[in-house]
Amino acid sequence: MTVELLNPDGLPKVDLYRQVAVATGSKLVFLAGQVALDAEGHKVGEGDLAAQVEQCYLNVGTALAEAGATFDDVVKLTVYLVDWTPDKMALYVDGVSRASAKLGVNALPPLTGIGVAALAEPDLLVEIEAVAVVG
Repeated sequence: MTVELLNPDGLPKVDLYRQVAVATGSKLVFLAGQVALDAEGHKVGEGDLAAQVEQCYLNVGTALAEAGATFDDVVKLTVYLVDWTPDKMALYVDGVSRASAKLGVNALPPLTGIGVAALAEPDLLVEIEAVAVVG
């Protein structure tokens, strides 16, 4: 499988992700939204956006592995952030950077960030879902 990540001329250049993913492969993987719960179901990083983002990305990595995929196969992320304001971007980036270092990946697929009022459980600050294409 091949995923080509692009930032086309004529669109804003973004460092956090790429605007377009062109995927060639035969198996589609759709992940349910992953939140900041560890394998035992305990909340991670209560009140700490960076810690919760990190755990979400680690959970996405675990789910991808179970499906025979990696972050290299991800073509789209959707990120739901509770009470989002632009001043929280540094915390989000910190969480992504920490997870990327632990996973040994550069998680830059196209993403959509959506500010929401709340998630399914109290104290969860972020939820991340992914779509991957595997050869």
